[in-house]
Amino acid sequence: MLELHQFRHSAFCLKVRMALHAKGLSFREVEVTPGIGQLAVFRLSGQRQVPVLVDGDTVVSDSSAICGYLDELQPEPPLVPKDRRAAAQIHLIEDWADTTLAGSVRAALLQAAVDDPDLRAALLPDDVPGPIRQVMSGVPTGWLSGVNELFGQEERSAMLHNLIAIADGLTPGGFLVGDSLSLADLAVAAQLSLLRFPASAGSQLAGRGVAGLSDHPRLQPLFEWRDQLEARVFQPDPAAV
Repeated sequence: MLELHQFRHSAFCLKVRMALHAKGLSFREVEVTPGIGQLAVFRLSGQRQVPVLVDGDTVVSDSSAICGYLDELQPEPPLVPKDRRAAAQIHLIEDWADTTLAGSVRAALLQAAVDDPDLRAALLPDDVPGPIRQVMSGVPTGWLSGVNELFGQEERSAMLHNLIAIADGLTPGGFLVGDSLSLADLAVAAQLSLLRFPASAGSQLAGRGVAGLSDHPRLQPLFEWRDQLEARVFQPDPAAV
């Protein structure tokens, strides 16, 4: 069986989980504990980052490379079509989501976690002991105030502008490129999961997110699209065991 080594709240790991579900592939999730758990990932793949997919003797790292491998392993439904024009559009959107959008989303979430001790605690891995979780949630916001400088108003405005443009161009139940699910949809939807956590994030996080973005009226169609896409991908029965 396929094994996905992951951080639960990583957008890139969510992107791969959605791809696995979309293709109907059975897989096992292996949760990696930040720090010591990454040493095992390094021994396995030669780097410390997740996601890492293990298929027998084959080890693939990086979400884009994994999705490409899955398209070869299970060609239907394709995440990237054979049509060159559509494929180019999909790769451009995926690259933007994985780089520019991902950087802005991480900074926004980090700032939100600085301001919200409960959110900081909820983002910790499930196997973190209760005392450590309490310490993290109890760290005075003032001690972390410098983090707010990482995400400037200009960067936030640029991200909001781009997301509004996507939201305005969406049709209910539609896709970003063409008339079927693609890697572009998965990449964007996965990053949105850190601005407003979907149901798949668990009861502690579902519906929570970055104030000013998760509740922005112009972005509601975008989050609704993300929720519909996740429901379509993950239903009726998750493939993970």
